Amino acid sequence: MDSIRTVSPVDGRIYVERPLASENEIAVCIERADKARNYWQALPLSARKTFCSHAIDHFVDNKEAIAEEISWMMGRPIAYTGGEVNGVEERARHMISIADEALAPIVLEEKAGFDRYIKRVPLGVVFIIAPWNYPYLTAINAIIPALLAGNTVILKHSAQTPLCAERLFEAFEKAGLPEGVFQYLHLSHADTEKVIQSPEVKHVAFTGSVPGGAMVEKAAAGRFISAGLELGGKDPAYIRADADIAAAVETVVDGAFFNSGQSCCGIERLYVHHSVHDEVVEKCAALIKDYQLGSRMIRRQQWAHLLKRVLLILFEDRLKRRSEKGPRR
Repeated sequence: MDSIRTVSPVDGRIYVERPLASENEIAVCIERADKARNYWQALPLSARKTFCSHAIDHFVDNKEAIAEEISWMMGRPIAYTGGEVNGVEERARHMISIADEALAPIVLEEKAGFDRYIKRVPLGVVFIIAPWNYPYLTAINAIIPALLAGNTVILKHSAQTPLCAERLFEAFEKAGLPEGVFQYLHLSHADTEKVIQSPEVKHVAFTGSVPGGAMVEKAAAGRFISAGLELGGKDPAYIRADADIAAAVETVVDGAFFNSGQSCCGIERLYVHHSVHDEVVEKCAALIKDYQLGSRMIRRQQWAHLLKRVLLILFEDRLKRRSEKGPRR
């Protein structure tokens, strides 16, 4: 395979196709990132903050086009995709605002004859691997802190959402970010592992599945580099007897069904106090029946398209098994 093809879950057509990076392109990218790190980390934090702030300005300016692309690439209704752009701006600007405090040296208690402190220093080249389900939020969570801390960044985005890497690159490029400080690569799984094993890479930030996280750990084994792994895992919700039932139902249903459950923080189980059980079930059923499925352009549509047919088969199997067992009381 020498290219990636993004098949839109909306209509099944190939929405975007991109060539995979060649061996030479990968080497050049890593070399640029390694060369740029000395200049970038030597800049004062105030300058790095300015670059990041301007990049977010340019990113937000392209909100409508970005929202459209997200919807086609991974199927989320157009009514919600613009909200991710808003979330990126909110998170990025918050991280920029707290950078001085977060990156300041930690001064330890006094000891005669010593100046004692812990200083935060850049690691070098940071390799970020981002998923498709919240393609910008998950990426920006690692990109902005890495850049503010003085690291250079190489982003590998999901084959389902390759345009996200390109749009982020364009935003930083418009902000005037020096060459090599932020780059992206479209990679195969094998080449992703090779990049992790590159001696220039000093940290890996991965968001995705548990098997994907295991791959990162295996590829980085023996290199003694740090790796941040945000993997799949979902928690239950509990509705207490004294809860505002209407508000609670609206919250838990949204938490379970947003993005059609394709979320790393989705609610898969609901526990309810026995005294309000029947009321909760009734209100949940009524709200879910009111959810809309149709064209992704319908602003009232709540159901997102499932990314792949295999997910539909999985969900149908779970529903069948749960229906056979019935609710737990």
